[in-house]
Amino acid sequence: MELATGFESISRDGWRALAVEVLRKSGIETEAPEEALSTATYDGVTISPLYDLDDLPGDPGLPGEAPYVRGARGTPGWEVRQRHAVADPEAVLADLENGVTSLWLVVGDGAIPVDALGAVLKDVYLDLAPVVLEAGDQVREAAEVLFGRGGAVLGNLGASAVTGPGLELARRCVDGFPGLRAITVDATPYHDAGGSDAEELGCSIAQGVAELRALTGGGLSVEQALGQIEFRYAATADQFATIAKLRAARRLWARVAEVCGAPGGAAGHGGQRQHAVTSSAMMTARDPWVNMLRTTLACFAAGVGGAEAVTVQPFDACLGLPDAFSRRIARNTQALLLEESGLGRVIDPAGGSWYVERRTADLAERAWAWFQEIEAAGGITRAAGPVSERIAATRARRADDIAHRRFPITGVSEFPNVHEKPVRPPTPAQAAPETGGLPRVRYAEEFEALRDLADAQPERPTVFLATIGPVAAHTARAAFAANLFQAGGLDTETAGPGADPEQIATAFAMSGASVACLCSTDKLYAQHAAAVATALRKAGARKVWLAGKGEYEGVDGNLFAGCDALAVLRQTFDHLEVTR
Repeated sequence: MELATGFESISRDGWRALAVEVLRKSGIETEAPEEALSTATYDGVTISPLYDLDDLPGDPGLPGEAPYVRGARGTPGWEVRQRHAVADPEAVLADLENGVTSLWLVVGDGAIPVDALGAVLKDVYLDLAPVVLEAGDQVREAAEVLFGRGGAVLGNLGASAVTGPGLELARRCVDGFPGLRAITVDATPYHDAGGSDAEELGCSIAQGVAELRALTGGGLSVEQALGQIEFRYAATADQFATIAKLRAARRLWARVAEVCGAPGGAAGHGGQRQHAVTSSAMMTARDPWVNMLRTTLACFAAGVGGAEAVTVQPFDACLGLPDAFSRRIARNTQALLLEESGLGRVIDPAGGSWYVERRTADLAERAWAWFQEIEAAGGITRAAGPVSERIAATRARRADDIAHRRFPITGVSEFPNVHEKPVRPPTPAQAAPETGGLPRVRYAEEFEALRDLADAQPERPTVFLATIGPVAAHTARAAFAANLFQAGGLDTETAGPGADPEQIATAFAMSGASVACLCSTDKLYAQHAAAVATALRKAGARKVWLAGKGEYEGVDGNLFAGCDALAVLRQTFDHLEVTR
């Protein structure tokens, strides 16, 4: 007996007819529900409400075979790679003994001193646990420590053949260290600067091509050069975007390898080696517990997307160096997904999804077009201006979405807890990776700056909510207004039920606030808003907001879904007695 027995078959046309009726009931008149319900990414990729077999872009191949969309290897699972920026051999061994299978070590000033690297790795079996270095201008000295451990060492030296000694180190790896790669193409600075997925991909491919040119120009064969490069990408809590990004990256790099004369089937030289790192830009200092959810989603997406190695940042990364507890949570996040969820036993679980395959192809197309623009400008080293300008434009668009809360940040711009207790005292910051001159942003930082300002006051600033009418009438808008003001660290106090302007004004005066916000229904606003606003003004209100859309005497501005919340908060702070 088939599962679908007894259910009527619905075609796309049937779905369209039903969708039109639902939209009409919502006040949207359209005969094209796909257009009404579609959204677009920052790259212009359309996300449709429905996909079917006709959306498949073509054969994505098999796992481990060109064009490597379904994975560069034919085996499931990934390396659990933990990042360390402090010379702490005990912490390193604790990670390796409890699920970590690969190390990412930051070496240099403000991190692990080069002369301490040997001690950090003294008891580490480097033929079992790959080590990836991030050593900046000290990469040559740090590499010597790994070379000194013999030819069975696994990992990546983290060098560049374009701006550093990567060519020399690559030659040594090819000649005597088959388990080592020399080059890391780090795309995370483009993401951390506010770039989109296609921008991150296009820049990474352009950077990879520059490395290929330097390596082959220095005498390595195309196959040898391809084998020396590993790519690092950011994984975000937008799971489908991350899955599509990693799959698209492999398709793009396979095309580069093919054009360079190394067809994908040639011993797998066209398969891109990927290291996914949970996004720094998405992390928050406020309500950092939510970061556990963000990094779990990002790790899941990275695994499903086919990354060979994944780093989960500790949930308290914005508070400084992680402690033993946060490192444990980071590695256990991966252990739960790999072992208990069984994700490590499935190859490309998203493969064949009409949505994922279509989104992968569309993203790859836009990233390739951006890569071609960079190449036309002279390559990644000469296109700093165009790259910076394009990423800045995307950053501004996202910042506008964040300000208007179209891009909500849980625990910060939505559902904030102004009375949250610190997770722990701040510690010295982690060593930050190089950005190549690009800015480094966090999506939550502008809201968090207002929270910091509110916290710094002798007493937390308060906004008075002038609730008009019975509880049932004002509750929805009062809750909305409270949520918005609390996103800036401001407390709120309500007038309670009632509509008498003098009583509301008296409650306002007793609250000690200097800013008020009217909260009620449109019907009650028409009857009482002007009188209440006038009474609040007489009682000393410097600023009077109204939750909703409507102009009334005495009201300065409006709060509503989609308004510029940051602008509202900044104007409110201007009328509060705060010390900056």
